[in-house]
Amino acid sequence: MAILRFQALKESITNKSIIFEEREKRSELYGTNVFNERTMRQYLTRDAFNGVKSAIEDGRKINRAIADQVASSMKDWALSKGVTHYTHWFQPLTGATAEKHDAFFETLEGGDAIEKFGGNQLVQQEPDASSFPSGGIRNTFEARGYTAWDPTSPAFIYETTLCIPTIFVAYTGEALDYKTPLLRALHAVDDAATAVCKYFDKNVKKVTSSLGWEQEYFLIDKNLAFSRPDIALTGRTLLGHSPAKGQQLDDHYFGSIPNRALNFMRDLENQCMLLGIPVKTRHNEVAPNQFELAPIHEEANLAVDHNALLMDVMGRVASRHNFKVLLHEKPFANINGSGKHNNWSLSTNTGVNLLAPGKTPMSSLQFLTFFINTIKAVYENEELLRASIASASNEHRLGANEAPPAIISVFIGEQLTKVLQELESVTKGKLSPQEKTDLKLNVVGKIPDVLLDNTDRNRTSPFAFTGNKFEFRAVGSMANCGNPMTVLNTIVAKQLKEFKIEVDDLVDKKGFKKDEAIFNVLREYIKDSKDILFEGNGYGEAWEKEAKKRGLSNNKTTPEALKVKVSKSTIALFKEMEVMSKVEVEARYEVELEAYVNHIQIESRVLGDIARNHIVPTAVKYQNILIENVKGLKEIFDKHYKTLAKEQLNLIEAISSHIEGINSNVTKMIDERKKANVIDEISLKAKAYCNNVKPIFDDIRYHCDKLELLVDDELWPLAKYRELLFVR
Repeated sequence: MAILRFQALKESITNKSIIFEEREKRSELYGTNVFNERTMRQYLTRDAFNGVKSAIEDGRKINRAIADQVASSMKDWALSKGVTHYTHWFQPLTGATAEKHDAFFETLEGGDAIEKFGGNQLVQQEPDASSFPSGGIRNTFEARGYTAWDPTSPAFIYETTLCIPTIFVAYTGEALDYKTPLLRALHAVDDAATAVCKYFDKNVKKVTSSLGWEQEYFLIDKNLAFSRPDIALTGRTLLGHSPAKGQQLDDHYFGSIPNRALNFMRDLENQCMLLGIPVKTRHNEVAPNQFELAPIHEEANLAVDHNALLMDVMGRVASRHNFKVLLHEKPFANINGSGKHNNWSLSTNTGVNLLAPGKTPMSSLQFLTFFINTIKAVYENEELLRASIASASNEHRLGANEAPPAIISVFIGEQLTKVLQELESVTKGKLSPQEKTDLKLNVVGKIPDVLLDNTDRNRTSPFAFTGNKFEFRAVGSMANCGNPMTVLNTIVAKQLKEFKIEVDDLVDKKGFKKDEAIFNVLREYIKDSKDILFEGNGYGEAWEKEAKKRGLSNNKTTPEALKVKVSKSTIALFKEMEVMSKVEVEARYEVELEAYVNHIQIESRVLGDIARNHIVPTAVKYQNILIENVKGLKEIFDKHYKTLAKEQLNLIEAISSHIEGINSNVTKMIDERKKANVIDEISLKAKAYCNNVKPIFDDIRYHCDKLELLVDDELWPLAKYRELLFVR
């Protein structure tokens, strides 16, 4: 292994940067491999084009005749670009994307052949569903499942294959993917928000949820990555001593992008342009070899698809540049991990961002309506929102003084806090017309003074208002955005629905004017939900104590956090909003617990293997060298050898101590793993892995990392942090 490490290090040092040349304007490349509106206008008949547009904008069903026309046009377009296969591209509950490729090629009687693709193949397929996570919805021997075309997300060409975004459902109809519940949640928030918007503008026909994700990641040399079993099998380092220089100088953040990384970025961005992924921003992040890219915001369903596709594209492009992309939330100890901030907002078909402060009293009241309702939704469902970003990998990052804590709170900034306090202080139950006007001018009218970036940012806040959107900062870098976006849009839809009921009740039953009713309900919401607002340091112990007083949850582990997913209130919420059935909710809970157990189990087995089969033999080998050295000194210097060999003897003793520490803890870890493995109840098994198996990782790592400092560098089998993080 030491030979492999030095060979990998040598290849890393001698790797030359692959220079990527851009030959066209990005605006000209953008979407050229996407069956978007521009392409549809060229290839579809008017009836087919209108049919697809109606499906996208109004949710109308596409009939089979139109589907045949669309399929034929898709095939002609794809063939013109050298495509040979098509696939239904979907997002099962594995967290990755999935695809099964079929050729357009078909044989005819008489020995001839043609390229064929019809409406049946476009609209629906039957991939084998037996090996995908289902959470007990189906038996493993029941293989049938269906993928169905999602026309709201355009087909695209990737690696000579026509990819058709689809939902994925069981034979019995339950969702087995991330897209299906997301589409339902987006429909729910559209209905609820549109109904509320009509208080302010009767012309609003549709409200769209938008998402702008910020993807953080690490780039490390591919050869060095493959020299480490932990990176290859778990996506992170399970051991490794911190280098002398990490991120303490803050010199990497926003620094000059290294040439090799820059060429990777340019190649990646070029691929994104072809696929219609509107990436715009790139920069160095805080940790060494850590970077970020971010797109222009898009409709949420399309944005989720684009992020899932991007993570696949990143890996392929990185390989061309002799890199490996690490998307794990915490690939290295003692330096920052990676997140995926989800910037969320709502916009009307009339072009209004509902979370942008208005310029008139009425638009300000509209802004306050959606702003305060979102805060109320988060307050009422903070535990569920925390559960939506829970995973084995994100568990390392949340609350680690580098990322938002496990306590969900909302940061809105000093100015908006003052505005809400002023609104809350108006105590009259019913305002006269003149008082109502004064209120708009003197209180609500202050909102236009809050400029988009005229509020400070709080990086310790998991859910922060950032001028014209909310930023859900706690989402993990490996996560599929569909999970947190489904929860966020569902809880906001539910809250807006309740808001409208309360406002209409005041108007219809108590004779309030519409604006009076809206204000009175909002004022009560401010009072009810102000415990979720927090402007201070989310990393401090003081906040944990304060949050407990406020009744906010602090679920630090994934098994703790996930429990709320199967609570009566959660099941009722998803059922009422027609986002997920009880069976679907319970299935996802089981899938996520199983994934947690499997991740910890794999890491445990990999760590035990590395510690016993790589670290301990290397330490013994070096110890034997030291022993031979001591024997030689004894032969030469006889009685004085102990003085001359003092350091060697100390090293021999220290190495023995750490070897014993490794072996005893690996044995203990294996025993705890065996106990956990015989537990049938998945929630109890997850707790056992969390509380009994995982904590031993740190003890094993401690001894391994100490040996890294003691053993001869030329013998050490694994690429070290200083090599992984700083070699270009």
